[in-house]
Amino acid sequence: MLTEQLDILLFTVKQMTLIDAIEGKEYIIKEIKTDDEELNAFLFSLGCYSGETITVVKKRRKGCTVSIKDGRYSIDNQLADAILI
Repeated sequence: MLTEQLDILLFTVKQMTLIDAIEGKEYIIKEIKTDDEELNAFLFSLGCYSGETITVVKKRRKGCTVSIKDGRYSIDNQLADAILI
């Protein structure tokens, strides 16, 4: 019982990323967690920025396919971990 309560508490405190997302559910991007300006510019060109909606279409071992606006993109887990939802 106590372990379950601690798990719930840790989950609510941890910032949720695309790694934690459920397939098919729509989320709003809260923040892009990277210091790489080139990566920020690339993601922005795809429509991936704070306030925009994003959906994980399919999760795989090494990454996932996401839907942003009218496009679908394959991203690796490192990038998915940088997108806070």
